Amino acid sequence: MQLIEKYFPELTEKQKEQFSKLYELYFDWNSKINVISRKDIENLYLHHVLHSLAIAKILKFKSGSNIMDVGTGGGFPGIPLAIMFPECHFHMVDRIGKKLKVAAGVAEAIGLNNVSFRHCSVEEEKQKFDFIVSRAVMPLSDLIKLIRKNVAKEQKNALPNGLICLKGGDLQAEVMPFKKTTVLFDLPEFFEEEFFDTKKGVYVQL
Repeated sequence: MQLIEKYFPELTEKQKEQFSKLYELYFDWNSKINVISRKDIENLYLHHVLHSLAIAKILKFKSGSNIMDVGTGGGFPGIPLAIMFPECHFHMVDRIGKKLKVAAGVAEAIGLNNVSFRHCSVEEEKQKFDFIVSRAVMPLSDLIKLIRKNVAKEQKNALPNGLICLKGGDLQAEVMPFKKTTVLFDLPEFFEEEFFDTKKGVYVQL
């Protein structure tokens, strides 16, 4: 939890309380439905919560923004972002129902009321959003093909509407088809922990 406060010192008391409850909730849920590997649950704040919040370093969503989290699993990056941006709405989609059940249970337990959940594949979701977010759900070209239809025309944020996703490793080949509309962010620019050394944020204007 200190990690989150280290990089986001402006959190309200309510946000601090919501973030601080995540470990116990995920630990409890994980014993029933495995959404985070058993050995990784100890690193929840570093590997999952702070990693998700790299998106908040790339773009501070304006109040009223509508964001879809594709392949959210147990609620990443959607739940940390929903805590960070209480004036925005986060719609979390996953094709695995039991993982969504965990995300919904955690959201309810911490009183998040700016979220919605849908058990479906992204192909089935027809709503429009200002931004799509995800954590390494599939190759970039496949993801863009599926979500292009979901990006709203009307602009309200500092970056034009599009996709912000979190990925690792060498992405040059993957971003090549979209290089004119893509910006890569090295996460060590935001966070000093070794975990982030090979991690990147990818913004694609759509």
